[in-house]
Parts: sequence; structure tokens; C-alpha cells
Amino acid sequence: MKDKSLVSIIMNCYNGEKYLYESIQSIINQKYKNWELIFWDNKSTDNSAKIFKSFKDSRLKYFFSDKKTVLYKARNLAIKKAKGEFIAFLDVDDIWSKDKLSKQIPKFTNKKVGLVYSNFYKYFQKNKKKEIAYKNNLPAGYIAKQIIEKYQVGFLTVVLRKKFLIKEKVFDFEYDLIADYDFILNFSKKHYFECINQPLAFYRIHSNQLQKIEMINQAKQYCRWIKNKNILKKFREYNLNSIKKKYDYFQLIKDLDKNKLKIFWKIFKKQDYSNFIKITALVFFPNKIIYDFIENV
Repeated sequence: MKDKSLVSIIMNCYNGEKYLYESIQSIINQKYKNWELIFWDNKSTDNSAKIFKSFKDSRLKYFFSDKKTVLYKARNLAIKKAKGEFIAFLDVDDIWSKDKLSKQIPKFTNKKVGLVYSNFYKYFQKNKKKEIAYKNNLPAGYIAKQIIEKYQVGFLTVVLRKKFLIKEKVFDFEYDLIADYDFILNFSKKHYFECINQPLAFYRIHSNQLQKIEMINQAKQYCRWIKNKNILKKFREYNLNSIKKKYDYFQLIKDLDKNKLKIFWKIFKKQDYSNFIKITALVFFPNKIIYDFIENV
């Protein structure tokens, strides 16, 4: 399968000029050469298009959206342009190691494999340090049980077999902030996952990602997702304690912009000191302090 199968790399961009050159260069540098980059410009107003067009490579394909959409609707639209047998994803602020595709694509020799993922590094932009995301061996096979108990699929590492994406709408963009989790969880019920324990990508962590309002919006989405998609019933054959625990936490987070005293009272009644510490940080600490704390944990 070496360099024979086309890989379509989806890169969605909205005003991503800051790290864009480095991200695209990490694709150019791949040892595996048979790829195309589907660059979906979601109506950027910065220099993103100029940076993209500075690369003179016929494998780079530029598409400008008719209107700005949420990320996962944009990803659905970009996938429609893909001609490859496999689909991969890279955001404009992340990068791949040069041997990422060359190590992953051979795993698809097994025809039942629907997805290959790997470990990755967390790269802290402020102090230029990196740390491995997962220190344990990653699970392979039909791993819905493991994903529910401990989610360890870095989406920037995912490569999919395109023919297994049978739906017109690959991602449910109604839940845009958790659409990758929703997709991976559902995909894992039906398809075999392979993994590479070696880190093959760098997930860049910077302060712009850690906005309290986004955390609250994600919590609201997660709670809606649990209820509207009847997740507890759909996956009832698995141990759902971790999902229930996260749901209870997000039930508190989603109301942070309303009645903080009521939330703290609920936590004290349950003697839930772990959530008390987390929510106190969200309520009282500036974004910068939260970022510095996360960066040095």
C-alpha cells in the first residue's frame, strides 16, 4: 500500500494565519507523498489565503466557503471535495511528524480497519515545552468500551477509511463543540480501530483556546447530547459511569453564567470537593491564570 492510496487531508481555516505556515509545511514534509490537502477557507479575513497560496504544490487545493459556518459543518463540506481513499484531519495550529502517514497507512492493509490513530504530544506554546499525551498503551480493536471509560483518541491523529463514511452528514454539527467525540464514539461501535503508540503529531496549547464561555457552551452541548441522542440507552451495554460523572459535572458548569451560589450549594451538599476546586477556578480565576495552571500541571 506504500504511497499508492490517496489520502485527503482536511484543513479547515478561519483566520488561522498565526501558525498556518508551520502546519502546512508539516504536511509538505510527509514521507508519504500521495496526498491532497483540502483547504477549506471559512471566509477568513486575515492573511490565511495569502499564506496558503505561497506554497506552490499541485496537491494543495483551495476552497473558499460561500458563507461562514461552524467547524464541523465546514468539515462535512470539505469532505465532499475529498477524492482520497482515506481521510485525515489537521487544524491550522497543529503539526504532524514527518512519518505520520507513512506509519499509519500500512495499518489499513487489514480491510476491516476503519480508523487508525496515534499518540501525540501536547505542545505548550508559551514555554515551548512538550509532553506526551498518553503514557499508557492505546487500545486497538473494537474499542467502544475503552473510549467510554477513558477517551484517548486525539482527533489530529485520526485517519479514516472513506468508504466507511456512509452518511451524507459525517459530523453532527448541531453539537459542534463535541462533534468529534460523538463521531468517534459511534464509529467505534461498528468499526475496528488500529493505533500507533508513538506520538505522531503536536497539539498546540495556547491561551486563546481556554475561554470560560466556550467551556460553558461545551457543557450545555454535552448535556443536550446526552438527552437528545439518548446516549445512556444507546450505549447501555457498556459501563457508563464515566459518562454519567462527566454529565453531572457539566450539569453544574452549564449554569455558571446564571446562579453561581446555587451551584456551589449543590456541590457542598454532595461534598464533591474535586468539582468545587475546578469550578472555583473557573469562576474566580482569569483565563491567563487557568492557562498557566493547565500548562504546568
